[in-house]
Amino acid sequence: MAVDVFDDGWPELFLSAEPQDLVPIGILDRSIKLVQEPPNGLKANMLGAWQYFSKDEIEDKDPKIKSILFALCYFHSTLIERKRFGPKGWNMGYPFNIGDLRDSYLVLNKQFEQNQGGKIPFEDFIYIFGDIMYGGHIVDQLDRDLCKSYLKQIMNPALFEELELFPFIEGKGFSFKVPSAGLTYEKYIEYIETTLVQETPLAYGLHPNAEIGFRTAQCTRLFSTLVELQPKDEGATTDGAVIRTPVEVAQEMIKFIMEEKEMRQKIYNIDEVKNKMDEDNKGPYQNVFLQEIEYMNNLMKEMIRSLEELDQGFRGLLTISDPMEALINSIFYNRVPSSWTALAYPSKRGLGSWLENMWKRIDQYDQFKEDPLTPAKVIYINRLFNP
Repeated sequence: MAVDVFDDGWPELFLSAEPQDLVPIGILDRSIKLVQEPPNGLKANMLGAWQYFSKDEIEDKDPKIKSILFALCYFHSTLIERKRFGPKGWNMGYPFNIGDLRDSYLVLNKQFEQNQGGKIPFEDFIYIFGDIMYGGHIVDQLDRDLCKSYLKQIMNPALFEELELFPFIEGKGFSFKVPSAGLTYEKYIEYIETTLVQETPLAYGLHPNAEIGFRTAQCTRLFSTLVELQPKDEGATTDGAVIRTPVEVAQEMIKFIMEEKEMRQKIYNIDEVKNKMDEDNKGPYQNVFLQEIEYMNNLMKEMIRSLEELDQGFRGLLTISDPMEALINSIFYNRVPSSWTALAYPSKRGLGSWLENMWKRIDQYDQFKEDPLTPAKVIYINRLFNP
C-alpha cells in the first residue's frame, strides 16, 4: 500500500489486493472499485500480448523464437477475441488468459535450449499448446478442433517466410503476415500498430456478417445503460410530464396483474381437467395441452409469489431484498424479470408486450380446459411453450 499527496493536500491512496487490516472495512465498502478489463480488438490484444514480455527478455533471442512468439501472440489474441462473437466464436465460454501465453512461451524457450540447431518440433508445439496450455480449458470437441486448426495453420516452417496469419484471406483486401526475422522489439510493436489498422471478423476466419450480432448486443447494452442512468426520482420535466418512481410503476403492475387480471383465479386445476377425460380418450392433443398448462401454472405461481412478496415489502411486512430490487428495476425498465424468464417460454419481448402475449396464451389454454376432448379448430403453435 502506498500513499501520495497532491498539491492541494488531498491524499491519493493505492491499495493492493493482498489481505490487510490497515484500512477499515467501512471505507473499503464506500470506495470506488476499479478493475482491469481485457483489451478490445485484435490490435490491442496483440500489443498487450507482445508487450507482456519485456524487451530485455526477448531482444537477444533467436529470430525463430521471435517469429514463433509473434504467431503465438496472434493465436492468443484470436482465441480471446472470438469470445465476443458468442456461439459463432466458441460453443462455450473459456477462461483463456495471459498465463496461457506465458506458459507456452516458457515451453517454447525450453525446447530451443534443449534442441539447439535441431529440427523445430512443430507437431509437439501443436499438441502442447492446443491440447494442454490452451486446450486444457476447452471441453467441447469442436472447439478443440478449431483451436488446433489455428495452430496447424501457423505452426509450420512457412512461419519463417512471412506466413499469412489471417485464415482464408486471399483476395479479400486484408493481410497480416509474420514479419521478417531479425526485427527489434520496437519494430514488432511498430509493425502491429501500422498493419492492424482496421478491425474485421475476417481476421478470425469468420464471415463479415458475424459482427452484426455482436454489434447489436453491444448497442443494446449501451442503450440499456443510458436508460438506467435516467432520473428515477419523482418530479416534473420541462414539458410538464410527471416522472414516476420505480416503486410507483411496480405498485401499478402489482395492481394490474393481481387485481385487474386476477391472476390467482387463472391457476389451472389440472386434476379437474384430467377428470373430464379418461385414458381411452386421451391422445397427443390432450397430452400436449396438459403439459402446456402445467408449464403455465409454474410460471403464474412464480409471478404471484414474487409480486405478493414485493407487495409485502412495500407495506413494510418484509425487508426489501436484492431479488425484490431486481424485480422493481425490471418492471420499471419494461423488462421481463429473470425469475419469470427462467420458467417462461423463449421471448425477446419487453414486459408489456410479453404480458399481452401471455394473456393470449392463457385464452388458448382456457379453450382446452373447457372442452379437453374436442380439438380446437385453430391452434396457435407459436403460443405453446414447446411448439
